[in-house]
Amino acid sequence: MTSSSKQTPPPLDHRELNVDMAVFGTDPAVGPGLPLWLPAGAVIRQEVERLACDIARQDGCVPVYSPVLAKRALFEQSGHWAKFSDDMFPPMRLGGDELVLRPANCPHHAMIYAARPHSYRELPIRYNELGAMFRAERSGVLSGLSRVRQINLDDTHVFCRPDQGAAEVARALRAALRVQQILGLPVDYVRLSRRDSGTGYLGTEAEWNQSEHALAGAAEQVLHDSNMPLIEAEGEAGFYGPKLDLQSRDGRGHEETIATVQLDFNQPERFDLTYAAPDGTQQRVVMIHRGTVGAMERIVGALLEQYQGRLPLWLAPIQVCVMPVDEAQDDQAQVLVDELCATGLRARETDGSLGARIRASRQRRDCLIAVIGAAEAASGQVQVRDVAAGFTGQLQQSALVDAVNRAYAARAATVDWRDEQPVNKP
Repeated sequence: MTSSSKQTPPPLDHRELNVDMAVFGTDPAVGPGLPLWLPAGAVIRQEVERLACDIARQDGCVPVYSPVLAKRALFEQSGHWAKFSDDMFPPMRLGGDELVLRPANCPHHAMIYAARPHSYRELPIRYNELGAMFRAERSGVLSGLSRVRQINLDDTHVFCRPDQGAAEVARALRAALRVQQILGLPVDYVRLSRRDSGTGYLGTEAEWNQSEHALAGAAEQVLHDSNMPLIEAEGEAGFYGPKLDLQSRDGRGHEETIATVQLDFNQPERFDLTYAAPDGTQQRVVMIHRGTVGAMERIVGALLEQYQGRLPLWLAPIQVCVMPVDEAQDDQAQVLVDELCATGLRARETDGSLGARIRASRQRRDCLIAVIGAAEAASGQVQVRDVAAGFTGQLQQSALVDAVNRAYAARAATVDWRDEQPVNKP
């Protein structure tokens, strides 16, 4: 490489992108590891939450809600206290009770299942909740949205018969892969996370062998027609069961888990979770953890880095930034903004010189820039620039509204401008 050759700059991480985009804030008065979601970040998060809700509903999950607190005894019964107490916030004493901020919501979902008896005919039951969980992370490891002390997790727990387990694992894995495809986050491989020779695992060797075999069979079934490999890894399992992890590398080459499907034979045993079998006996239920979308903090940070801030249209905080060339077009610009917003789109008008407004819009990574000058105002047109799609053209304002709505409804990364007939397309 010659000295005059230009090197590609390293990708920005989500904290650097946040300087321009104002996605989240921090304040010493709130505390480290507790990010404040600013309006732009709240929009991105709401769209991801909506996707999580849609996927869960389409997959037959039912919504539940549970408190972020529980008695310490609940987590002692579940095994979380013995395994994770060093990473949990200290108990809060209230009267004679010790209340703990939950590190996971699976014990709560186990209690929801146990709230009434169940027949084999009802199963599988899939409880979904996007709930807050708390980890007492040390200050030295906290980082932006990727390591925080409160995570908001899209979490589903499936309760099924043993003969339904493999099909439920496959269903969960398909849903997780579909989510990553919609989000545009690449999956390098699926990891079968197994136990090692350590002693920190719950359950018998027979249960582990059976569960690992079931997960491997389900993964091979789902991945059969794809080029995605299945790689086994000892020592990466959870303490209560093996799991399938979707693994990805970020722009800096760091590998991370972006979704997981996990078998659990610990919670059903500890909480005596059963169902009435056809012969009238009570049989132990199988529990499956499925993290389809994952933690809102981690996924938003990953999206910012994957797209370097220029998010797909359906995720972009500002989908259309409308810019009148001068004050004479202010009213026309406001009419277009109102029309876009009335259909559920996110649009805004800006003040200042045209050049400064364009620079500010690009800095925020607004998805589309729509400029209205005197000629456009007179003819009901708008000059559109879509940086991500490489499109610049002049359209009827009604055509712009329709095109952006179609792309938004389809969760498209960009508008398919081929469907439009621009008045002028350089």
